[in-house]
Amino acid sequence: MNFQAVKVIYKFEMLRTWKTLLQSIASPVVSTTLYFVVFGAAIGSRIEHIDGVSYGVFIVPGLLMLSILTQSISNASFGIFFPKFTGTIYEILSAPVSFIEVLLGYVGAAATKSLILGLIILLTASAFVPLQIAHPIWMMGFLLLTCISFSLFGFIIGLWANNFEKLELIPRLVITPLVFLGGSFYSVDMLPAFWQKITLLNPVLYLISGFRWSFFEVADVSVLTSLTMILVFLGLCLGAIFLIFKTGYRLKQ
Repeated sequence: MNFQAVKVIYKFEMLRTWKTLLQSIASPVVSTTLYFVVFGAAIGSRIEHIDGVSYGVFIVPGLLMLSILTQSISNASFGIFFPKFTGTIYEILSAPVSFIEVLLGYVGAAATKSLILGLIILLTASAFVPLQIAHPIWMMGFLLLTCISFSLFGFIIGLWANNFEKLELIPRLVITPLVFLGGSFYSVDMLPAFWQKITLLNPVLYLISGFRWSFFEVADVSVLTSLTMILVFLGLCLGAIFLIFKTGYRLKQ
């Protein structure tokens, strides 16, 4: 294992974050705070409690997951897409480093950024509502797995995209709608029976449900199901990246 190569890639990506703090950290925090204020004030005045939890507190895990998913994908996809765009990807491919080392550097940095952002948003939310976490270890576990899994997914998008338009296509048109329709701001039990079954097809629901359980011990699906789904997704992403590097798809073109 070439740890020096991993360290160089990781440090480079992290330094890029510190140079763009407004875009990387401040902007997502402000956007999430606005979501929290608007939804908490507008809807919270009409819905007092969901499953025994006040609405303002109930939406915190969903809002946190919304930011984590989008930022994990964005950080990882741009991190690997930019070397492709500038042509410096060939320096990495010709260097004596394996795809595992490249993956650890880029995905590790993207997951670290998302984790830091998630903790900042969590602290911000605690300033608005009396937030209590029933299972902090499970919460950190779900948070870390989500950061890693969707950073891997973002890495795949960055390898697949050949222009900036495609880079934003899946996060904006697929991931964001799935998060909004995955129980971020409501409980699935509030939906009619037919739409409950449709919502169970949404993979993001399982992430949000497990994450919310770690806060309030309230979930739309079992915790083990949520954990299994995210581990399966992580495995699929790793398999896809392995095939991309093995075949050179979108890397050597």
